[in-house]
Amino acid sequence: MKKVTAAILIKDGKILIAKRKADDRQANKWEFPGGTVEQNETPQACLKREIQEEFGINVSVGRILGESIYHYDHGSIKLLAYRAHLKYGKIALNEHADYRWVSAEGLVEYDFAPADIPFVEKLQNQEFEL
Repeated sequence: MKKVTAAILIKDGKILIAKRKADDRQANKWEFPGGTVEQNETPQACLKREIQEEFGINVSVGRILGESIYHYDHGSIKLLAYRAHLKYGKIALNEHADYRWVSAEGLVEYDFAPADIPFVEKLQNQEFEL
């Protein structure tokens, strides 16, 4: 099972979400940004690297908020969600089609990738202490 990370990155009460490109797996779906953990890499190091590569920003990674296991047609993943804090940088779209800063209540308006949906629900139900 592939380990994948996701950042729950909050600024001014809004959560960063990103839209996958039309030619990606999970095309046009929204997600909490992150990526695949490489061999000999911690999930926290992965998340810092992926956010830097995808958005050109630097984050610090806080505590783990939970995990979601999902079985896609192309394989199973264990998605690990971490609270992340923006340190510095201006967002650039290097890997995604779009991004938004959205309130927890507003997440319902977006079509999320299946593995991310449990985190959407937890945020909407205020199950995470952010």
